[in-house]
Amino acid sequence: MRILRLFISVACIISVIASCNQTPVKEAVTSVQSRPEEKITATVYNSGFEHAHDTYNGISTASDGKVYYVLCSQLMDVAGQMYSFDPKTGTIEHLGDLTEICGEKDMKVVAQGKSHVNFVEMDGKLYFATHLGYYSIIDGMEKTGVPSGDYKAYRGGHLLSYDMKTKKFEDLGIGPNREGIITMNMDPDRGLIYGLSWPTGILFRYDVATKKMDDLGPFTGKGEDGPGEEFRVVCRSIVINPDDGSVFLTNAGGQIKCLKHGANSVETVEGEDMRKDYFGTYDIFTSGSMAYNWRQVFWHGPDKKVYGVHGNSGYLFSFDPSAPRIDVLERLTSIPSKLTGMGDQFSYGYLGFKLGPDGRTIYYLTGGPIYVDGKRVKGAESTAKGEAKGLEDLHLITYDIPTGRYLDHGAVFYPDGQRPLYVNSIAIGDDGTVYTLARITENGKTRTDLISFPGPFKR
Repeated sequence: MRILRLFISVACIISVIASCNQTPVKEAVTSVQSRPEEKITATVYNSGFEHAHDTYNGISTASDGKVYYVLCSQLMDVAGQMYSFDPKTGTIEHLGDLTEICGEKDMKVVAQGKSHVNFVEMDGKLYFATHLGYYSIIDGMEKTGVPSGDYKAYRGGHLLSYDMKTKKFEDLGIGPNREGIITMNMDPDRGLIYGLSWPTGILFRYDVATKKMDDLGPFTGKGEDGPGEEFRVVCRSIVINPDDGSVFLTNAGGQIKCLKHGANSVETVEGEDMRKDYFGTYDIFTSGSMAYNWRQVFWHGPDKKVYGVHGNSGYLFSFDPSAPRIDVLERLTSIPSKLTGMGDQFSYGYLGFKLGPDGRTIYYLTGGPIYVDGKRVKGAESTAKGEAKGLEDLHLITYDIPTGRYLDHGAVFYPDGQRPLYVNSIAIGDDGTVYTLARITENGKTRTDLISFPGPFKR
């Protein structure tokens, strides 16, 4: 009789827990059972740019069904190149050279080597920005490249637009202090572009209608140009509330900052910040991590929240500005990473984080540990810049916002068994195909280029 009462009590407890948990019990168990055995095979494309180097963001799908992307260059005199890919025909079109688009072709200045931002569409045009890809390495850190020979200094990042029908570019102007533009987002409803410069971290706003550029001043001390305790890593993702035009971003100390529509200075969100035990502890004066900054974020209209990932820890969180409140939801790293309990190898965390076309599924491309003869292959313990500290398997993760269901869909490989490396971008087609930019080695040469693979709802 005593055993029967005990059995009934345990059954009741399980029933209560299940009824209080929004995530179905079966799904929660499935998400942490074991390492996924599935291998995803990617299709590799050749855009014809032999100097292509690592791209961060720089890829988006558009309303015309095409995938637009920039392949970057780290050379002083070779610019990044912009392309489009048409999934219907399987064709790649070269759209332009970033230095030429910016009107700097014959100036002999440091090239517009990168676009470090995603494209934002408004009225048939894609808006984006350029950044330098040529650096001088000082004390192991990337600094603005010092030109050699008869080349002159970098002139600054440009805001650009591309008309998808006429295929014409428009140069909207150079950002503040003639620095690169490392972070950008746009409020299409109000025609306003917001960005951060690099290395100083100057916040700016640009009005497309009036063509007015507002320099809102240094956002985070002296940014990544600061020496010693004046160093602060610059936030890489800006999010906008489309309802009221409020802009949110973070600083290395973990404060959440808000720029209200029409204001000329940011406010600190009181009562909440990014300093969470789960995210880890960081020296905010040291390079090599994103510190307490969020890594990548987007606005989710149905529940009026920001969803983001903290790069170094890989934790998914939501931020409700109206509360204000952060909820830490799930460690979004791969199952092999979870089982080891270790951080992934990319020092800043990953930028390949985006809401899918269904409006509820988060897609995330992240690293997973590699095992040889049963032992994990380890990388460097630390680095002073944003880079991979060792090789990793690329994993596709999805997270369903309404149910809280996490799934690791397995590791991605090329047909010849090689791994996609240095992946920090993502775009999702309407049919569920995942696109990204990764390192590819063919015939003994390595370049960065477009790859794709079927998403979980297409396979």
